[in-house]
Amino acid sequence: MATTPWTVDVTHSAIHFWVRHMVISKVHGRFAKWTGTLDLDPQDLTAAKVDVKIDAASIDTQVADRDAHLRSADFLDVAKYPELTFRSRRVEKAGGGYRVVGDLTMHGVTREVTLDAEFAGIGKDPWGNERAGFSAKTALDRKEFGLAWNAALETGGVLVGEKVEITIELEAVKQAAKQADAA
Repeated sequence: MATTPWTVDVTHSAIHFWVRHMVISKVHGRFAKWTGTLDLDPQDLTAAKVDVKIDAASIDTQVADRDAHLRSADFLDVAKYPELTFRSRRVEKAGGGYRVVGDLTMHGVTREVTLDAEFAGIGKDPWGNERAGFSAKTALDRKEFGLAWNAALETGGVLVGEKVEITIELEAVKQAAKQADAA
């Protein structure tokens, strides 16, 4: 079976992250504005392709001053790099789940990342739309993307951890088949 286009329903999906703060706790955040598409064959998920675009300025940790700092040139530099993107290269079966390998571009730097993903299944909503659900997670070193700002702590360690943990909950809606043009 061939892949078909699906659109991420961002009202039922989320991209969350957390980073160590002062070595002793974690700060949580999310991206509020983003879009995504999938080319998907539910019978062969290894044929899937994923494309996600994130509005960098939509970063939200629920602290306005911290969010402003994260948008600044010290971190995401949203004036210069307004978008983060992820485009899959391949999907591999991995035990009971999948590995989605692709290119993440953030702060003008592109690196290959691997997401550990789970397929939750497919169902029909009350309006007859076919929906698919996925969960994924990964961790990355923010310094590899040029996000190197930090402050040393008097007691040892640094203010902001280097490891960023990311979780994604994704619900996608199958798009209607396109009608052939009438001649």
